[in-house]
Amino acid sequence: MTGRAGSTAGRTPEPTRQMGALIERLKAEDEGLADPFTLPHDQARAQFERSNSRWNVELPEMAAAKDITLSDGSQIGPITATLRIPFEPRPGFILYLHGGGWMFGSPHTHERAIRFLAASCRMAVIAPFYRRAPEAPFPAGLEDCKAAWGAAFAAAAAHGIDAGPGGISGDSAGANLAMATMLGALRESTPLPDFALLFYGVYSADFTTASYCMPDPPYGLTTARMKGYWDRYAPDPALRGDPLAAPLNASDEALSALPPLYLNAAELDPLRDDTLGLHERLRALGRHDVCHLHRGVVHGFMQMTAALEEARTAFALAADWLDTAGHSSNHGRKR
Repeated sequence: MTGRAGSTAGRTPEPTRQMGALIERLKAEDEGLADPFTLPHDQARAQFERSNSRWNVELPEMAAAKDITLSDGSQIGPITATLRIPFEPRPGFILYLHGGGWMFGSPHTHERAIRFLAASCRMAVIAPFYRRAPEAPFPAGLEDCKAAWGAAFAAAAAHGIDAGPGGISGDSAGANLAMATMLGALRESTPLPDFALLFYGVYSADFTTASYCMPDPPYGLTTARMKGYWDRYAPDPALRGDPLAAPLNASDEALSALPPLYLNAAELDPLRDDTLGLHERLRALGRHDVCHLHRGVVHGFMQMTAALEEARTAFALAADWLDTAGHSSNHGRKR
């Protein structure tokens, strides 16, 4: 069940019937897996990759699917990325930043989701690799994402993508990095994306919200695990006051200057109120950004398009917003 964002007070969230059945399947498949925080980083990442491979089945066909190099002349050097171009694409592209708690994941773990985004929005999707914590804590991964954004227009043109709007997107920690990339562009007076699609993002390190304080969801991300991710991404609590780490700390002026945003949240997710809180701030500033609360689903549900109808609905709603907002058919800002 999907709805516009609203109050969740006074009710105990429960999984939808389809989500509940899928949770039972996932619990059985994951029985015996080690806590990733107890494993060496390479082993933990390999486990994450194996677990996520179950979603990368029946991949939507693409007109082009290749690896590319983004190069912007920065000190960081070239950044590798995947490029997925749907059939009959519209002009422009979306830069997609994968989730995984800033520690795990890659464009490969999100392969089906990236293709689904490309097919739903009928736009090319560029998904860069970025450095991950704890070996590369804040702001290393963000610097890679900023460099990828700075190089994306030239890369799109080099690979035959028609000139058009450039958007940014991401899920979970990737949505955090997408917001931080935009806030960084404002701080540095560099070009902003034309729009953003942000899925169940991390926007604050405030663990006292109602969604962080509700009982752990029946599967997936928990408050304890989210604290562990923060401890590895921004181990110095003082860093978490920086809006580039926790975007809900951004000023009203900065939030007002962002391009149009599409937000969503999962109801059974400790991060739910990060998104709802961000949406409330945007509304208070007189903005008209859209936020959808997907009820009865857990964090990361958009990875599950092969098995979960609500995941497919989530991509369709984001694509519908893009059509309605008009950003998929205009020519973007002059660069």
